[in-house]
Amino acid sequence: MHVPLVDLRAAQAEILDEIRADVDDVLSSAGFVGGPHVAGFEEEYAQLCGTQHCVGVANGTDAVEIALRAVGVGPGDEVVLPANTFVATAEAVARIGARSVLVDVDPDHLLIDPAQLGAVTTERTRAIAPVHLYGQLAPMGAVLEHADRLGLPVVEDAAQSQGATQDGRVSGSLGRMAATSFYPGKNLGAAGDAGAVTTDDDDLARTARLLGAHGSLTKYVHEVVGFNSRLDAIQAVVLRAKLRRLQRWNACRREAAERYASLLDGLPVTLPAVAPGNEHVWHLYVIQVDERDRVLSALHEAGVGAGIHYPEPVHLTRAFADLGYGRGDFPVTEAAADRILSLPIYPHITPAQQEHVAQSLADALGA
Repeated sequence: MHVPLVDLRAAQAEILDEIRADVDDVLSSAGFVGGPHVAGFEEEYAQLCGTQHCVGVANGTDAVEIALRAVGVGPGDEVVLPANTFVATAEAVARIGARSVLVDVDPDHLLIDPAQLGAVTTERTRAIAPVHLYGQLAPMGAVLEHADRLGLPVVEDAAQSQGATQDGRVSGSLGRMAATSFYPGKNLGAAGDAGAVTTDDDDLARTARLLGAHGSLTKYVHEVVGFNSRLDAIQAVVLRAKLRRLQRWNACRREAAERYASLLDGLPVTLPAVAPGNEHVWHLYVIQVDERDRVLSALHEAGVGAGIHYPEPVHLTRAFADLGYGRGDFPVTEAAADRILSLPIYPHITPAQQEHVAQSLADALGA
C-alpha cells in the first residue's frame, strides 16, 4: 500500500465538476485578474475568519510581507518571530530590509514561547509575528498582552491554520493583521499559489490592497511604491469551492488525528499535543522519534510518504547566517528539528491507510 503525505488529487476530484462552469466563465470572459469570483472569495473568507476585510494576494510569502509593511515595518526595523517556522516568515522580513529577531518555542507544542519576548523586544522592534504551526494557534493571549504593553502590532502567520480557533476566535482574527497561504497542500489550498491578508482595520486593508496592486487603486494613480501581488480569478474559483468544504474537511482531519493517537498509543514516540483553548485543524501530524532519519527511510521503503517540517531551523540555514545566530541559541527548536516526523494526514485518508502507517512505524521502531 502507498500512502502519500498529502493527497491533492482526492480533494481536487471532489470539486472538479462543481468548478467547471465558473472556470469556463473566467476563461470565456477573459476576466483573469480581480472580478466577482475574487471579490466573492474575499468576502467569504473574511466571514470565516470573523474579520471585516480579506485582501487576496499572489502567495503566502507576499501576504506576510504586505501585512508587515502595512503595520509600519520598514528597512532597519526588527520583527520578532519564532525560530521554529518555515523560512518564508523570515524571508518576508528580509525582503522589507528589516531583521528577524528569533525566539525559541515551547517543548510541548513547538509554538512561540511568550516568556522569551521580553528579552528580545527593543526600541527597534516594530512588530511581533507569531506563527500558527501545524494546524493550531500560537499562545495569542500572552503574545498580545506583551505586544499591547509595548504598543506593538501583532501580525499572525496563519498559513497552516485555516479554520482553527483559540477560545472561540478564528485564526486570522486575533492580531492587527494576519497573513495566510493557500498553497495547494494547505487545509484550504488553491490549484497553484495564492494567499490573503485579513484585518478589521479599514486603513490597513486599504494599504494592503494598495501594496499588492502597484500602489494603485485607481488605474495609473500610484499613491505608494507597491508591487504586483494579486489573487487571480481561477484560483478564487477553486478556493470558493474548497472553502465550502473546509469545516467538514477539518473535521475529517481531527478524526484522523484521533485515530492516529489510538493507533500509535504505546509506541516509543512523542505524540503531538493540543494547547489549551485550541481547536486544532491538523494541517500536519507531527510526532517526535529517536533516530528520525533511519525511521523516515524505513517508512519510505514501506510506501509511507512521511516528511519533515522542518529539518533545518531558520537560524542554521545559509540564507540567514547574517542574523548572527549559531547552534545552541535555540535549543528546543534545534532538538525538535532532529526528531520531528510528519505522518500522512489529509481529509480523505482512510482508516486502512492509517493502519498501514502505524504498522510501518511500529516495524521501523522494532515495537
